[in-house]
Amino acid sequence: MKMTIKTGDNVLVITGKDKGKTGKVSAVYADSNRVVVENVNVVTKNQKPRTQQDKGGIIKKSAPIEASNVMVICPVCGKATRVSHTVIDGKKVRTCKKCGASLDKAYVKQTKAEAKKVIKASELKGSSLKAAKSSKKANDEVKEQVVEEVKQEEVKKPVRKSTKTSAKKSTSTTKSTSKTTAKTTSKSSAKSSVKKSEEAATENKETTTKKATTKKSTSAKKETK
Repeated sequence: MKMTIKTGDNVLVITGKDKGKTGKVSAVYADSNRVVVENVNVVTKNQKPRTQQDKGGIIKKSAPIEASNVMVICPVCGKATRVSHTVIDGKKVRTCKKCGASLDKAYVKQTKAEAKKVIKASELKGSSLKAAKSSKKANDEVKEQVVEEVKQEEVKKPVRKSTKTSAKKSTSTTKSTSKTTAKTTSKSSAKSSVKKSEEAATENKETTTKKATTKKSTSAKKETK
């Protein structure tokens, strides 16, 4: 089975416990589709001394990992990429999928200029996209501000109506209170006039009774004489 990763390649680990780590490939096992990366998947091992010169003990070494858990880092653009193949000078060469630069050291110089052009074009596209996104964000912010202002105005309008209604209510309450006060005053004045007329009638009765008694008394005195 052919491997797209070779010894000496700088790779990025994309899955597993060492995700995000980078290192150089020190060994490739094409039969098992595995790769050994420096300082990745480090394992401790108890080693016995085989000769008198060897020293035994606990040794740390990097164990092989699956080749599918690794992506090659392009030496030109510096990004982790998938591997594509192009023909250069009649030979099939590994190239970067993003910038087109060669991943084989012997052909890096030949593809470097074109790769730089591609990188510049991608950077320009990225900057234009960022500018477009920023302008969209600014437009969205302006729209949001306008919508908020409209909402605030809509909220303020019914408040004005309520003030008018409250003023109307206050005027109506004042009118009703004035009417009730006028009614109460008229009633009290009518009552007072009725009382006065009753008092006058009682006084007239008393005067008439007094006159009648005085006449009777004078007539009785005359009879006695």
